Amino acid sequence: MNGWTRAETPAEFFDRCHDFLMASEAEHNLILGLGPGLISGDHPFEEPIYLAWYEEDGAVAGYAFRTPPFKVGVSALPEQAVQELADALGRVYDAIPAVLGPEQSAQALADAWTARHGGRTVPGMRLRIHALHEVRDDLPTAAGRMRSATDNDRGRIAAWLARFAAETGIPDADPETQARTMIDQDRLRVWEADGVVSMAARAGMTATSVRVGYVYTPPDERGRGYATALVADLTREVLESGRRSAFLYTDLANPTSNAIYARIGYVPVCDVVDVEIRTASGSDRSPA
Repeated sequence: MNGWTRAETPAEFFDRCHDFLMASEAEHNLILGLGPGLISGDHPFEEPIYLAWYEEDGAVAGYAFRTPPFKVGVSALPEQAVQELADALGRVYDAIPAVLGPEQSAQALADAWTARHGGRTVPGMRLRIHALHEVRDDLPTAAGRMRSATDNDRGRIAAWLARFAAETGIPDADPETQARTMIDQDRLRVWEADGVVSMAARAGMTATSVRVGYVYTPPDERGRGYATALVADLTREVLESGRRSAFLYTDLANPTSNAIYARIGYVPVCDVVDVEIRTASGSDRSPA
């Protein structure tokens, strides 16, 4: 039997979808990284959270999720599944801000939603997922060193998180709260060279890997190799901790960041897109 099943609990979703997700771990790293917090209940999201999978001939063939107030995420889906999903989401939400996923499925779902609920779709960011299993050993050096961020860095980090959100168009939680949480959990690293000049973080963890994110260097410190050195050292730290790989997202419109990560050893896996949904009222929250 084919069709959608909405999970009653996060644990049910991740148990049923485990093999499907892990078969392409890099491609599905975002939802995998959300898993521990969703299962434990230790997360900042609003209800109702949506987690569902699509089955074909008794096997998982795709999924959809939403962690409000943020966007809907989807895997690649057959057309019939997209139409059914648009109906199912409409029974849960009055509005959605965007859809993230493989281009064909993300655009099809956004189109199906606006056909039912009005509004229009607008192309958002085009992102590439990269994976790395070994850091290259021929990287140029940069002055300074990596260290863990401390509470003394919190004000600076909060300001940088706000700037990161403004530059990327990807808002997240309150920057002050986010900075405190990441520092308390020892997920944030900074590069120090006559002061703190760059940051990067462990943004999400799967069973075997870590997603690197929140890479930011203020404009007056760019071009000195700090971000390259920091991401390389953080990635080494991830691999030395026993994780078998690291993942990250890049904006395809930013050739500089794509070149930096390729130099470190990250290789492209697949592309995803944001399709934003705009309404006449303009009241939808920005996608993230």
